[in-house]
Amino acid sequence: MTLSIDKKLISQIRGKGRGSVWTSADFADLGERTAIAKALSRHAAAGDIKRIGRGLYAFPQTHPVLGELTPSIETIVEALKGRDQVRLLPTGAYAANLLHLSEQVPARVVFLSDGPNRKVEVGKLAIELKHVTPKRVAAADRVSGLIIEALRYIGEDNVSDQSVATIAKAIDARQAKQLIGDLRLAPAWMRPHLRAIAEKKGAAT
Repeated sequence: MTLSIDKKLISQIRGKGRGSVWTSADFADLGERTAIAKALSRHAAAGDIKRIGRGLYAFPQTHPVLGELTPSIETIVEALKGRDQVRLLPTGAYAANLLHLSEQVPARVVFLSDGPNRKVEVGKLAIELKHVTPKRVAAADRVSGLIIEALRYIGEDNVSDQSVATIAKAIDARQAKQLIGDLRLAPAWMRPHLRAIAEKKGAAT
């Protein structure tokens, strides 16, 4: 017996596990776009999954005390990348947080994108995709891009030896070599700091 799109779809969602986030594009192999959209809507109406934004659905996790949990930023962003086929790079306070330079997790998270401007709100969390030139997101899939944006957020006059040491601790030797290779993508004032980070991991310039 051939399974219906509804059953195939929910089987894939359950297989991925709670906390996962989906778009209709993730199920393109199951059938026509309209049929997939209707199946997602039916499962959302039945409470099997939850619509968390335009075209975004989650298989939510629940906590015995906190109740339903908001999906992680990373999970939401990965779903958006897959749907829109764009490069996304964390910036601002969130980039600094990912590198342990700050304990603050902002309620509004900004990602640089080579796609269109977009805003996604999931509960109290707001994710903004900000269009920039392709060069600005050239290292979006490497730690280099994250480090450059974190240092840009800290500011030229506020980068300390402790900042350099903290970032160096967060990366490995392979990523340090990538950092050297991506020096051309960073502003001139930042390059000595990037070299210092790489040198702490044994990557010579």
